[in-house]
Amino acid sequence: MQPRKGEKQRTNLIIFGPPGSGKGTYASRLQSKLGIPAISIGDIFREITEIDSELAREIKRYMNAGELVPDKTTQTVLRERLSEDDTKRGFILDGYPRTLEQAKVLTDFVKIDVIINLVVPKWIIIERLSSRRICKNCGEVYNVRFLKPRMEGVCDKCGGELHQRVDDTVEVIEERLRVYEKQTQPLLAYYTDRVLFVEFKCEDINTPPEVAVEEILKKLKNLEDR
Repeated sequence: MQPRKGEKQRTNLIIFGPPGSGKGTYASRLQSKLGIPAISIGDIFREITEIDSELAREIKRYMNAGELVPDKTTQTVLRERLSEDDTKRGFILDGYPRTLEQAKVLTDFVKIDVIINLVVPKWIIIERLSSRRICKNCGEVYNVRFLKPRMEGVCDKCGGELHQRVDDTVEVIEERLRVYEKQTQPLLAYYTDRVLFVEFKCEDINTPPEVAVEEILKKLKNLEDR
């Protein structure tokens, strides 16, 4: 991870965490602190679908049908995004890979340096998700307990309407956590001997995002100082 003299260090990170762990919130704050972009596959797809193109129409067909975009298409889109100028110092990948096969393909075209693994108790996740609100327009995430918008029901970022997802119920959340655990354990095992790990454990539901981010930054700094 050490750069050559006169160069800035490049670090490619993946942030893993179950639904409601705060990975999107933490990634968005880490990008400004580290000076590298937080890249979410979901955000990339939303941006693409705003443009009238063959790729946009293909992605819309899958999204409108509630299906996953095929791996081949996702990999093409991600490869292009990771080649853009703002990733020269690195990036934070959020929401990808989700499967072992995706992780292996990712390794073929980009080197991952650090995994940020968020460990959060189930009861905190259920409480967070049940009070989560999402912008219908841009997808920005808020929480009526911990991360309120300046104006109730209105997105700070774009002014869009905030709403609660219909699947943010206890039963659905518990099933999503089971699926995440099943998918992610093989991924963490795959990366264990290949990259460095930073683990952040959240044990207090009232921990502000800023505090969590500072703790993650300290742990990243400790890796650099080794």
